[in-house]
Amino acid sequence: MAGIVHKGFDSADETRQFEDGTGKLDLIDTDHGPVGRAVFEPGWQWSKHIKPIAGTDSCQAAHVGYMVSGRMKVVMDDGESVEIEPGDFLQIDPGHDAWVLGDEQCVVLDWQGYGNFAKPA
Repeated sequence: MAGIVHKGFDSADETRQFEDGTGKLDLIDTDHGPVGRAVFEPGWQWSKHIKPIAGTDSCQAAHVGYMVSGRMKVVMDDGESVEIEPGDFLQIDPGHDAWVLGDEQCVVLDWQGYGNFAKPA
């Protein structure tokens, strides 16, 4: 790629729709791997809407990102949990479930874990 890369998520290189219209993932390809913007609608939960696609018991992606809007609960396989809110940085290891809290959609930017997210195994 060139010395400057300028792309917008509204014209992403790839878009993946989630089950039951519960959101989508827009991906931009970069020299450092894909960067994603996920929009999770109220009612979305990884174990309900992505697990059937991924074919794993919990999310096996590592995430490094930023919560733009909305609120989300993340629970690790060992029971550790956190609520993520707008303005929060997030780093989540593989082995977790997550779901939207409340009636507002969540928008999350992720620099690490969305390359294979919501992609059939």
